[in-house]
Order: sequence, then structure tokens, then C-alpha cells
Amino acid sequence: MGDVVIVGAGIAGASLAYELSAQRNVVLLEQETRPGYHSTGRSAAMLIATYGTEAVRRLTMASRPFFESPPEGFSDLPLLSSRGFLHLARDDQLQQLSVFEQEATPFNSDLQRLDKDGVLKIAPLINPSYPAAGLLEPDAMAIDDSALHQGFLTGFSRRGGRLLTDAKVLSVSSSGAQRWKVDTKAGLFEADILVNAAGAWGDEFAKFCGIQPLGLQPKRRTAILLDPPDGKGVPGTMPMVSDIDNEFYVKPEGGALMVSPADETPVSPSDVQPEELDIAIAVDRYETLSGVRVQTIRRRWAGLRSFVSDRSPVIGFDSGDDGFFWLVGQGGFGIMTAPGAAKLAACLIQKNNPSMILDGLVSAVSPHRLRRT
Repeated sequence: MGDVVIVGAGIAGASLAYELSAQRNVVLLEQETRPGYHSTGRSAAMLIATYGTEAVRRLTMASRPFFESPPEGFSDLPLLSSRGFLHLARDDQLQQLSVFEQEATPFNSDLQRLDKDGVLKIAPLINPSYPAAGLLEPDAMAIDDSALHQGFLTGFSRRGGRLLTDAKVLSVSSSGAQRWKVDTKAGLFEADILVNAAGAWGDEFAKFCGIQPLGLQPKRRTAILLDPPDGKGVPGTMPMVSDIDNEFYVKPEGGALMVSPADETPVSPSDVQPEELDIAIAVDRYETLSGVRVQTIRRRWAGLRSFVSDRSPVIGFDSGDDGFFWLVGQGGFGIMTAPGAAKLAACLIQKNNPSMILDGLVSAVSPHRLRRT
């Protein structure tokens, strides 16, 4: 028996399970043999104050204190490490950079406008002929997504929560009293509240439960891991670099470079694999950026990012069923917003008032906004 059953043990489901288990009896179900397989474990994992919609930025703001000072015993490893984030512009993109700077400054007053020389000083791997200017977020941080995810799962277990893997849902039914019965490969579970944290499968799971879908669209994101140019190495202080028009990003990773063409190809929910065309695009954009030919690709992979139409997360009870709770649509920002999103979701489930920093977000992330005609 469980007061709450959460379907999906990626970063969204794990963080909410951790938050709720201090007060509620929670069961966390994962259809794969290990949690976080499709999205959480395939992320660039950065904390960037200016990334995403206003709702995403506010959730990121609410999450930062947790990352900087997690609960005692949450993780043996620091959750954050210094990295910085550089928004890069060519000559033909200077207007876009200025517009972005004006829009983003209210969310990060420490933004630093850099000229060409300033860009090359902090990111010497860039071809000198490429940049015109940049906008640096010096306080952007790399997130240890594995430590974060494991911290939530371990803390959940310590609080008495139950995680079951290889627990594919076989059937779902509900009574008029909103009592859910969830039959899985791992057994039958009952709960007053059923949380849909199924990621890319969110709409499919909702339909399976007799709930109207929200228009959630999974999209494929490709990444490759490259060696740095011969003789250069990757400076330890080099920030993550992203094109201002989101045509690519490059993130230093343990002496190598993670490169993505920032693709968002609509796909059906599945165990996605990288396409050769997207890999070729990633290589071409990196070669244009660096002026260096790629000789070897160490690793290649793809992951899923899921969005609704306005690209903000969906957090709240379904308008047609007050026992069915949505926690989906995190897009590419699920890791950096997880603490704040989980706290907001837990407040809504517990019928508590959100903190001041989360207050006003409820309507912006509510599934009700996607039901309006």
C-alpha cells in the first residue's frame, strides 16, 4: 500500500519521492532495470540561471540553495563544480546577443559582456576568426547529475520509501473514491495519488490511465565526446560554450569535450540512438568553431528531452482528476530545476502554500493552462 505512487524514477520522480517521503508513504516505480536511463543519465547537467522560460528560470533560482548547501548526508560528493557558461556570437549574431542580454539580466546581474579578445582569453580552443563577442555567466556551475540522482534515491530509501525497478505498469484502474490500483511486473500497488513522472512516456501513461494527454513531445538530443586539439588540452577554467542561436554547445568533460548540435528532433518515446546525420552536423559545427579537424570520436549517444507547447514544465493535478498528478515536460532543464520543482510539487500534493520564491509559479506550470481552448 502507498499513499502516493510515483511512476518514473528519473530525476523528476526521484526528487519528488525524496521530498514527499518525509511525510507520506511513497512507492517509486521504474520500468527500466535502473533509474534515469533515458534522460537523466544523458544530460549536459549545468546550473544556468538564464536558461529556459521564465518559469524554468524561477525554478532554477529556487533550486540553487539546495545545490549549494544540500542536506547533511545527502551526498559524499559536492553537487556543484565551477564551470561558467559562455553565450557566443558571430558578427551576424550581435543583435541576438544584445536582445538576450537585456532579457536575461534580471535573472543574473553578474553577466559579463566580452569582446573578441575576452572570449579567446577564456576559451582558447575557439578559432580566432569565429567570435565577435560573448556573454559570460561566471556563476554557472556544472552539476554532478549522478551524485544528485543517487542522493535523492538514497535519501528516499532512508526515509522508508520503496523503489522498485523492472516494474513496468501492466494496468491502472481507479475507483470513484480516487483510489488508484497500479498493477506492475513487480506487484500490485494502491494509492490515493498517482504521480505521472514518466518523462517522454508521460502522455502515453496518461492515456493508459484514462487521462487526456497534454501534447507532450519527446525530442532527440545528440552528443559526442571528442579529444581536444593536439597539444592544447582543455583549460580547467574553460566555460561551457553555447551558440546564442542554440546551434551547438561544447562542454569540457574530464579533459575531453562534449559537443552537441543542440538538435531537437521530434520522436516517439523509445531508447533513442544517435543518427549519423546529427553526428556529422555536430562534427562540422565543432570544426567551424575550433578550426581543427576531428580525427576520432570517443563516444556518441542520444537522449530524450520532452516539451509541451510553451516549453515550461507541467506540475500539478489534472483538471479532470484530483488524484492524478503531472510532473513532466522538463525539457533539457530537469536536473537543474529538480530541487525546486520537487518542492513545488510536494507543496501542491500536501496542500501547502509554496514558499515565496515559488509563489506565483503554480499557474505557469499547471496542466490546466494546456486544457484551455
